[in-house]
Amino acid sequence: MISAYFIHLLILVGIYLILALSLQLAVGFTGLLNLGHIAFYCVGAYVSALLSLLGWPFWLYFLLAGIIAMLFGFLLSLPTNKLKGDYLALATLGFSFVIYALALNWTSFTRGPLGLPGIPRPVIFGYVFSNNLSFLILTFVVVLISYLIIKKITISPFGRVLQAVRDNELATRVLGKNTFKIKSVALGVSAFFAGFAGSLYASYITFIDPSSFTLMQLIPVICIVIIGGLASLKGTVIATIILVLLPEPLRFIGFPSSILGPARQIIYALILLLILIYKPKGFFGKVQLE
Repeated sequence: MISAYFIHLLILVGIYLILALSLQLAVGFTGLLNLGHIAFYCVGAYVSALLSLLGWPFWLYFLLAGIIAMLFGFLLSLPTNKLKGDYLALATLGFSFVIYALALNWTSFTRGPLGLPGIPRPVIFGYVFSNNLSFLILTFVVVLISYLIIKKITISPFGRVLQAVRDNELATRVLGKNTFKIKSVALGVSAFFAGFAGSLYASYITFIDPSSFTLMQLIPVICIVIIGGLASLKGTVIATIILVLLPEPLRFIGFPSSILGPARQIIYALILLLILIYKPKGFFGKVQLE
């Protein structure tokens, strides 16, 4: 029982880690304060769920979840490319509300608040990832591949251009770089991996509905990015483990479920406030949040 519980937590750590790493690419390395990241997560989950229910193979609907989420990332970059800071945050937040509204009201497609039940577990070469231990291995493989690809991007010449856009977009443009294209690619790649996280979530929980993709689900991911430190993948990994596991002891104190959820949000808020006050760059941040 205990081991099954910890396996469940490790799977959640893996899913949140992919989501946080992908957001780190946009926020920490490119300087795009994207509050619409949960929308890409939602798109990936619904694409994966709908195609899997139609009997599509795992590798195909998993890849399409990332690709379609990436297309939404490119789509979002078009009207928001000239926005910065608070204006970009508000615009991307509005985008997440639009995706949530579609998931909630497009009942003929998403079943609205009834959700999509009975999502099948992944099947690869005839092997069904029916138990949580096997799903943990699958999640670990996806996390490792995602981390290595994002790490490779950040240390590549393109990654250095992303950081140049973050630090001084005007100077980067003067040097002849197409910052519109660079930011669009960064947002698209970020959305691509968020789609992967959504696909894993849908396959693991086997049920999704719009309530799984609200602003409340985005708050822990933003906390992870800020607390771990902007432009720090190592900090993101450590912060994900801490923030996902830290509230769990509350379950054993005997708090009712009506208190457990708000208590978790209070803990996240307190940690975030303390970090912003006493360590503005986070654990391993290279830049300070403006």
